[in-house]
Amino acid sequence: MYVMDEAWDTWTNTKSKYDHGVNFLDNYQNDLELMVAKDYNHPCVILYSIGNEVTEPVKPEGADFGKKLVAAVKALDTTRPVTAGINLTLMFLASLKNNPLDTAAEGSDHAESQKKMGSTAYNKMVMGNGKKMTRAAGNFLIAGKSGPILDALDICGYNYAVSRYKKDRKKRIIVGSETYCYELGEVWPLVEKYPHLIGDFMWTAWDYIGEVGIGSWSYAGDSAFDKQYPWLLADTGALDILGNDNAEAGLAAVVWGARNKPYIAVTPANHPGVTPVMAMWRGSNAIPYWSWQGCDGNAVDVEVYSRAPEVELFINGSSIGKEKTRDFKAVFHTAYAAGEVKVAAWHEDGTKSESVLHSAAGETAIRVTRENSGDIVYLAVDLTGANGEIECNADRKLTVSVEGGELLAFGSANPCTEESFLSGSYTTYYGRAQAVVRADAGCRVTVTGPGLHTVTQVLS
Repeated sequence: MYVMDEAWDTWTNTKSKYDHGVNFLDNYQNDLELMVAKDYNHPCVILYSIGNEVTEPVKPEGADFGKKLVAAVKALDTTRPVTAGINLTLMFLASLKNNPLDTAAEGSDHAESQKKMGSTAYNKMVMGNGKKMTRAAGNFLIAGKSGPILDALDICGYNYAVSRYKKDRKKRIIVGSETYCYELGEVWPLVEKYPHLIGDFMWTAWDYIGEVGIGSWSYAGDSAFDKQYPWLLADTGALDILGNDNAEAGLAAVVWGARNKPYIAVTPANHPGVTPVMAMWRGSNAIPYWSWQGCDGNAVDVEVYSRAPEVELFINGSSIGKEKTRDFKAVFHTAYAAGEVKVAAWHEDGTKSESVLHSAAGETAIRVTRENSGDIVYLAVDLTGANGEIECNADRKLTVSVEGGELLAFGSANPCTEESFLSGSYTTYYGRAQAVVRADAGCRVTVTGPGLHTVTQVLS
């Protein structure tokens, strides 16, 4: 894994009340010293970043301060290049004195001179204008406002500025420091083609607590952004908070050449007639399962990711049709039918590859699978059919108890729930949950659920 270690998300212009910007000037040198001391002997760290979406560099004094930060890092470590995540469109807005991220703690010296929009409101604004932001970065007048700080960096980090990757190929070495995950199919061929573009970070790899709902596709009528309690997860990422893959991971695996067979992902079949409210930081809510108990006949989208130019979809042996892929993706609008879904992909060299998903069949049961060894053990706790396939539409509340050890956490990837990871009881989400156990010798883990056979596993 290659790591870009980023020092801050803010300099002196705070993005939320009482964030690090309030005390930034008193702490930045010590922050850098601690970061470099931590990373100096870690070969995975290939880049240091001096900030993300900071806007001070739009002014000459801000750009000069950026140069000072670069010099401070290099005084500590000359072995790694320095970058920053610069949002070109945001910098342009700041030059117009329309910086949406400027806020301040009440009573601070610069509170009166700054708008109190904050990071939440900014992300809400982006939710409705994200595509425009990416396109706007392509304008040379807008991009020009970021020139001084970009010129000070060894490698220029571009946030949501895919439209400049090709245009700036003779000017700068670039890394995509933040890009929408669903743009990967468009972006990665540029990375492979142009030597000046060294890579691209898609937002994001793993779901997380906070920034609630920025990637959610909600069927409950929630707003697209700024969701309220009891939302707790961002609901974004190629992996859910348990580490299970979804359509975003499937696209990445195909685009990066890590997967040769087509990847199949299916939109939830258990919300018939309801159109989800789609958030900006997720391109799809599809997951790699064909197992929706009681949902036969409901509309679904079957998304297929493949490097092949054309793919064909089969449901229970019958062809649904062929589709050409665009940016590694093809979508089939069809109806769910329990059984089997298969995709055949015809590659340019004349070869054919196939992938298959099956529905859960037989009595629903609890399955506990140990994911690792050691004192801290992660256990996948899933609902499956007798054939071992995950069942996505039979969620229920499970309870985990531990003897000869300690239950550290138990939960699912449900982004909106009042359940606690610490209570020992949690409802599965699309059939999946996870327990984390500190295991002593002979530790016994027991999982129970209504209408299900109890399962006990000994962690030796």
